[in-house]
Amino acid sequence: MGTDHAPATEVAGAVAALQELESDIEIVLVGDEAIVEAEVEKYPDVPRERLHIQHASDRVTASDSPASVLRRKPESSIVVGLKLHREGKADAFVSAGSTGAVMATSLFTLRPLPGVDRPAVGTILPTAAAPCLMLDAGANVDCKPQHLIQFAHLGKVYARDLMGRAEPRVALLNIGEEPEKGDERAIETHGLLADEAGLNFVGNVEGRDLIRGVCDVVVCDGFVGNVLLKFYESVAEFIIGLLVEKLEGAPQDMNLGEVFSVLDYAEYGGAPLLGVDGVSIICHGGSPPKAIRNAIGVAARSVRAGMVRHVARELPGEMRSEDAT
Repeated sequence: MGTDHAPATEVAGAVAALQELESDIEIVLVGDEAIVEAEVEKYPDVPRERLHIQHASDRVTASDSPASVLRRKPESSIVVGLKLHREGKADAFVSAGSTGAVMATSLFTLRPLPGVDRPAVGTILPTAAAPCLMLDAGANVDCKPQHLIQFAHLGKVYARDLMGRAEPRVALLNIGEEPEKGDERAIETHGLLADEAGLNFVGNVEGRDLIRGVCDVVVCDGFVGNVLLKFYESVAEFIIGLLVEKLEGAPQDMNLGEVFSVLDYAEYGGAPLLGVDGVSIICHGGSPPKAIRNAIGVAARSVRAGMVRHVARELPGEMRSEDAT
């Protein structure tokens, strides 16, 4: 019930996922049962034995405080869906609803993994080489060096399990490549990352380096990450619009589909909330069905790869919550 055109977009994306993903995958649509059922009936060929509806009488709106959703709207689709996941009645959760509400409810319902102070949102950035995972993309505006170290470990596991990078290259986003560049936090974080066991740390990277594909994982605080993400998205839209305008009348056999797909966020599905004890995938509110379909695919691959289990196993034992102390 989260997209701008809910539940039509979610149902269309779910139907597409059932048609394209493995036959053992089942999907539970969480929302107002009558409204969702009416939308599902538009797809008479959908395998109903694999598509279920869980009634949720309420929904989260833009005016709702994210921190209060769990308490004030317990029957909302976000809360009901995440409780299904916590109770083992679902293996993963996907939502295009309020990002803040999904993050806050995931945090309190699924709980952080041991050794994780602050779960982080990871997002895929297109590059001239292979895509790069950036975290945090907006969950944590102010971060200590220890939080960034945790982000690096979370990103390493995701890049290895979901992106196929055997030895993920981890970088720190900074204003220069030299170890002494940046503010006091950046300098301290660089030193910690360089000494951190189990990480393939390749040093500082500048914003201009990311587009060249010099790393597989880049860590930064949520303020910088969200600014960079929004700029990335706006530039992609600008480039696509410019190409369409300038190439009007170009030869019919000119295929720009590959270029568009690299710049299209819908190709990468949703953004995982990494560090919680479960699989929670956050999508844009303006997501088209393709993005929902791909987000479901990301969720399924996360479960099959055992990503959460790997994160819990591979976080260094001495990495314990500073915030808790």
